[in-house]
Amino acid sequence: MGVYSRQERHTRMIPFGQSTDPPHWLPMLRRYFAVILLGNLAWEAAQLPLYTLWVTSTWTEKAFAVAHCTAGDLLIAAAALLCALLAVGEARWPASGFVQVRAFAIIAGVVYTVFSEWLNISIRGSWAYSAPMPVVPILGVGLSPLLQWIAVPCTAFWFGQRRVRLLQG
Repeated sequence: MGVYSRQERHTRMIPFGQSTDPPHWLPMLRRYFAVILLGNLAWEAAQLPLYTLWVTSTWTEKAFAVAHCTAGDLLIAAAALLCALLAVGEARWPASGFVQVRAFAIIAGVVYTVFSEWLNISIRGSWAYSAPMPVVPILGVGLSPLLQWIAVPCTAFWFGQRRVRLLQG
């Protein structure tokens, strides 16, 4: 590849799979998943008293539950983002189509959370809420996990987008 002026780079044909623009999706994903990991770890630890596990388990079991749930949260976030990218993502994401991907991923995470909480509380009995957990009446699921899947991904997307804007700057 030769040296091109800025105008020439944007007017000439670029072979498939090549780009003159740096890929901004990788820094976006790195920040997104770092915030998802740390945010969910903090949230899981903070909401532990809202589950019966808080009074019925040892500290080792509590630590395992927080680690296990955080790992599950990371997988849910990855699956929600992948589904969003496949369903509504654009080739130049995150530079274009960011809002649609963000909305789809957050909605997918919330929908999965409602299903998972209902399944594990009402059907399987895998865990139970303690008295302080506020429950959303129509859905029958805890308010804390529902807010978790709005607040943490919103924060992760915000930090990721902020990094992309700095790179584009």
